[in-house]
Parts: sequence; C-alpha cells; structure tokens
Amino acid sequence: MSRPNIIWVLTDDQGLGDLGCTGNDMVKTPNIDKFFNKCIRMSNYHVGPTCAPTRSTLMTGHFANSTGVWHTIGGRSLLRKDEWTIATAFTEGGYETGIFGKWHLGDNYPYRACDRGFKKSITHGGGGISQIPDFWGNDYFSDTYWVNGEPKKFNGYCTDVFFEEALKFIDENKEQPFFCMITTNAPHGPLNVPKKYYDLYKDDSRVPDHRKRFYGMITNIDENFGKMINYLEDENLLENTIVIFMTDNGTAGGFNMDRQGNVTSGYNAGLRGSKGSEYDGGHRVPFFFRYDKAGLNTGRDENNLTASVDLMPTLLDFCNVPVGDHTFHGISLKSLLCNGEVTERAIVTDSQRVPHPIKWRKSSVMRDKWRLINGEELYDIDKDRAQRNNIASEHPELVEKLREDYDKWWNLVSVKFDEEIPISIGSHENYLTIHDVRNEEDKGVYQQGQVREGAIAEGYFEIQVEEDGQYEFKLRRWSKEVPHKIREGIDPNNNDIEFEKDGIADRDFYQYQGGVALDLTHAHISIQDQTDMKEIGPDDEFIRFVLDLKQGPTHLETWFSNAEMKMGAYFIEVAKI
Repeated sequence: MSRPNIIWVLTDDQGLGDLGCTGNDMVKTPNIDKFFNKCIRMSNYHVGPTCAPTRSTLMTGHFANSTGVWHTIGGRSLLRKDEWTIATAFTEGGYETGIFGKWHLGDNYPYRACDRGFKKSITHGGGGISQIPDFWGNDYFSDTYWVNGEPKKFNGYCTDVFFEEALKFIDENKEQPFFCMITTNAPHGPLNVPKKYYDLYKDDSRVPDHRKRFYGMITNIDENFGKMINYLEDENLLENTIVIFMTDNGTAGGFNMDRQGNVTSGYNAGLRGSKGSEYDGGHRVPFFFRYDKAGLNTGRDENNLTASVDLMPTLLDFCNVPVGDHTFHGISLKSLLCNGEVTERAIVTDSQRVPHPIKWRKSSVMRDKWRLINGEELYDIDKDRAQRNNIASEHPELVEKLREDYDKWWNLVSVKFDEEIPISIGSHENYLTIHDVRNEEDKGVYQQGQVREGAIAEGYFEIQVEEDGQYEFKLRRWSKEVPHKIREGIDPNNNDIEFEKDGIADRDFYQYQGGVALDLTHAHISIQDQTDMKEIGPDDEFIRFVLDLKQGPTHLETWFSNAEMKMGAYFIEVAKI
C-alpha cells in the first residue's frame, strides 16, 4: 500500500454541538453531515479548552503545559524551540507539507509555521484575524496573510482563501505524498461573514443575531469542505487520502445558558460548559477520521477515550514515518481504528490562561467514563452526560486514584515551567508586538481594537540575542502598515484602512474603527542593563534606539510615558545593523 496523503481540517471555536450530524437542527452543515456518515467518529475525543494549547498538543503529541503553551497570549503561546513538530516529522519523512489558516504558536522566528517544518505556510497572525500580530486592518475580507513569512494580499473571504490555497497546494503535489492542514480561523470572532450565509438564518426565530453570524461562518466552512471532497473524488485522490475534520475547543457561540449552566437557547450536544471550561463542553469535540483504502469509511462510532496528544503518533504510524528516538505523551490509535484494540489510561486536560500554571486549576482528569473536575467533583459521564450530579462522596477511592493520575501528569508536564521561551533577534528581522509581552498581572492586550482604544499593558519580552553587535529598535504606537504619528488619534469617519462594506452582514467588531489620541511624551527601552529615554515629537511615527548587545538570553522592556502613566509599546521593529 502506498503511503497515504493527509488532509486535516481544524476549525476554531466550533463545539461538538455546532453540526447537524451531532444533533443540531438549526445549523446547516450538509457536506460535513454526509462525511460523518462515511467516517470513523471518535465520539469521546478531547482537546484543550482553548486554541493555542490544543494546537501545541496536535503539533507535538505532548501535553500542552509541557510545551510551554498554556495561554493564548503573554508569551505563552510560543511553542518551545526544541519540540519536534508533526510538520517536521512529515517533511523529514518525504512528504510535502502545507498549512493554510491559523497557526497561533508564534509570529516571530523561530516559532513561525515556516520555521517549524511547513514547506508552504499561508497564515494570519496571532490567535485570530484582527488581533495585534495580524496584518493591520484585516477584517476577514480580502486580507493580507503571511506566505512563508512574507506578507501577501489575497482577494476573497478568509475561509474561502484558505481552502482555495490548500487545494492549489494539493493539486501541485498530488503526484507525491502530501500533508495538508486547513486551519480556519472561523468561526472565531469577530463574527464577520458574507451576507448570503447570514441570510440563511435570518428568518429562524430560534437563532439570535450573533449566532446567525456564527452559524453562517460554519455553513461557509461546510460549503468549502464539500468542494474539497468533490475535488478529491474528481482527481481520484480520496481513496488514498486520510481526511480528518475536528475542532480546537468547545463552542464559543453555540448556545446561551443561565447561571446554573442550563442551555436557554442554542445547542451543546447535552454537554456542560463551553470554550475555556474544564467540563466536557470545553474540550470534548468532534473528530471524524476517514481513510477509504484502509476500510475506515463505514460510519462507525468509537467511544473509547482519546485525545489530541494521540494524533501525531497516529498519523506517523499510518504513514510509516520514522520516529527515531522521539517520544509522545499520546499513543497511536491505529490499532483502535483498525482492530478495535483499547488502551485503558487516564487523560488530563486543563485551562490555565495565567502567567504561571497553578496546580488543579480548571482541570479534568478522565479515565474511562469518569471525570474528576478540579480535583474535587466526580461525574459518571455515561449516566450524567451534563455533569450535574457530583458523586465524589460516594467513590472516595476512585477520587483518590484519579488524583494520583493527575499528580503523575503534573510531574510530567511541570518540568520546564520555569524555563524561558525567548524570541531570537539578530538572525532575522523581528516585529515584536505586545501580544507576546510577559507580565505578572495577566493584563493582556491582544486585539487591534485595544490599540485603537489605547489599552494599557506593560511587561517584558524574553529574548535570545543571537550575535554580538549593534541593534536597532523602533518603538511604535501604531503598526508600521499605517503611517500614523505616535501621539495622534484616528478619525473614525476618515479611517486608516479600507473595511469591507458590501455583501457583508452587519459587522460584529470588537475591533472598532478610529483611534484615541494619547499625549505621550517619552519613549523608553531597557535591555542588558542598558536603559535609554527619548522625547516624542509631534511628528514622530516611531522612536529609534541603537544599542550594542552581547550574545545571550535577556529581557527587553519598551514603553511610552507621560507624567500620569506608563504603557508598553504596542509594536517594536528589531534589526541587527
């Protein structure tokens, strides 16, 4: 049997209940529903409760906290440099590799997708389109993405672009084995969607306005997924291609609930919790696996406990890619998928989203049908899918066993908690953003809208100076893509960028237009025991510092100030002179 191709579709913020095939009679997903009937459904499959941690497990086969990715901002969405990624493994194994869409594991060298094994990468910045590391002014329509690290403008809606570029990649490489990831940012907010998809739901009184956009984004994904399957059939590629559909965490927009957690509108497949939750609704997601040549196309449910750490070893096993001395925290599911062989074990997932991990924080220990939540609450998921009946007091020995499982996991993942994850300067030009600044208060500034509002955060960057030499730093309040002066605001009626206006449903921005003026008087820099300060003039777009640096690890702090406040610089260009 020739080695299979892989096409892996990973959507963002779409939960188990956000598909027709999982019981939602409001959302329209006919193509994925059809695929559902011809694949193996891992119906007890778990990821992280938020996006970057899940992606780190998928990329490495290691639990997120051990890879350094336990947050989505604050320098803790950078995947450790020494991690062996699935893209590197497939590239070393002779595959053509490509990713199209969201990356969210680092926007500077050595953490970009093009640095981590992908031969072709077309990605947006940060954790979502319109976040600070993203190209300034992206709004889902005819945006600029990074192609192997270089900016390029594309025409069309973001999800359409990512699928279209992925199909071009597949077409160019169909005579050889390929590994293709399509990682849509949809249906992550802001919920900007072409009007025709919104209109599919406009007359459904069960669906509130924000969910019409959310469902519209999902239907657009579904339409693109159907086009992709049709292409594979037309090109006779489907039989020898592993096709995966999954999502990265629980739903962010699929239902509303009351204070007791009961669903009051929408649908959540009977689960408790949503994105960010330690309950199953935060991390139990759809995972559909089809591989016709191996007979894995029969529409079978597989309910054994599985997790995102299993995917890398599984795919390498199916494709006979050498692993060498690399090890995984997950296991290959090939024997489960093909022969029904089950491995009994415990799986732990948690949601940290703090500067430093806290033991037991928002955690779920899973073993068979059992869930231990935050070390205290116990649920039998077979009898109590919604996790309402805490039976910890009835099973003290089981609680203790699951606590022991957690302790073993914590000891495994906590070894490198104190190790820094520095951004390299000197070998590449860098564009640092406050998205990745480290601070102890966890006051994150990560949206372009927050830059426009003048939101305040401060902290430091973990830096590795690669070579001795003279370095230039340009501190900016506004992104280099727009020539605004540090101290000036932006008139929302005379904006700095062109927003898509025609053919779009009413916008759902938490990215507002315009921008406040800030009476900033001084710019500051501190690195390697050197500090400098300069006055900000009325016409300055940036403040330039030149410093002599020595090779080695260090911290970089940059900020603007006036007599009343101090705020971190939002954007910093760094180059070795």
